[in-house]
Amino acid sequence: MTKKNSKRGKKARASGVRFELKVRQNLESMGWIVSKWMNTVDKDKTNILRLMPAKRKYNPFFKVLGIGTGFPDFVAFKKVKKFVDADGTENDVGYEVIGIEVKANGYLDKIEKDMCSWLLENKIFSRILIAKKSKERGKIDYVDFGKKYKL
Repeated sequence: MTKKNSKRGKKARASGVRFELKVRQNLESMGWIVSKWMNTVDKDKTNILRLMPAKRKYNPFFKVLGIGTGFPDFVAFKKVKKFVDADGTENDVGYEVIGIEVKANGYLDKIEKDMCSWLLENKIFSRILIAKKSKERGKIDYVDFGKKYKL
């Protein structure tokens, strides 16, 4: 890898971290309680998808590149009134729990789409939002995964 590509990678990672922070602050300003999601969906030995703790990312020289590498990036929850549970019972007060995946361009690859589908089917999250940069400078667009991919 050339020095030029190394610098580009560092800038891209730093830009991604800055955008994640901006998304987190934006969600908190809207009244959501936001936390880093430390789990991911992975295949076990029998090729069945399951939820497991995310592993840290290392480079070949054993430096930690990222600690919170879960999928999706954030979990957020908010108190809501007139809430319907996954089993269909109505409650006066409850919490909506959503996952947020931060992508500057808004596109998920096939593996990420499969993971999102699994998380929604298994009712880990009520919905998953994809945070992407808006065409308007400084704005953030939130796209509902279930609506975009017709789940």
